[in-house]
Amino acid sequence: MNLAVFQRPWDSRLKIGHPRDPSKIPVSGFVEVAGRVAFLPWLPVTLKSVKPKEMNFEPKTFGEHDKRCRLVQRLAQGEAAKQLGISPATILNWETGKTEPSVKSMPAILRWLGYDPYLEPSTLPERMLAKRRATSWSVSEARRLGVDAGTWGAWERGVRIPKRRHLRPLLRFLSQASQDIL
Repeated sequence: MNLAVFQRPWDSRLKIGHPRDPSKIPVSGFVEVAGRVAFLPWLPVTLKSVKPKEMNFEPKTFGEHDKRCRLVQRLAQGEAAKQLGISPATILNWETGKTEPSVKSMPAILRWLGYDPYLEPSTLPERMLAKRRATSWSVSEARRLGVDAGTWGAWERGVRIPKRRHLRPLLRFLSQASQDIL
């Protein structure tokens, strides 16, 4: 009597059964005997494949820009994470919109993307945030301009307007090239 030995991928225990007894055959319809795989034609088999990722979408969020760049380069999330020096979970969180990158990591990410995915800033608060992203400044580094972090944050959120004594240094800061500021 020939006994077939097979193992289901999700089951770590070995099963022993008769190859002609359908109740003893794995769901996939294949039986492995001594390293060989035999196809059992009387069992229905459904072939499945991974659907190719759509790359022709127009990205709207930072995560979508990141995903599109990664797919164009044909990188898995883990490979992209390695290139950026972050964890794959971070890439997943960006792509699903759960989080956005920190300001400190933005220059490296913008270099990896090859462009700035954010809209062109039109208001003063938007210009301030864009400059902070480009220079990787945190809000607390506004002290370099003689401004309290809370005040800078209020300006950036549009809650307050800079006073005349701060406006000139602020506009000078915004007009400088990012390399000169670092």
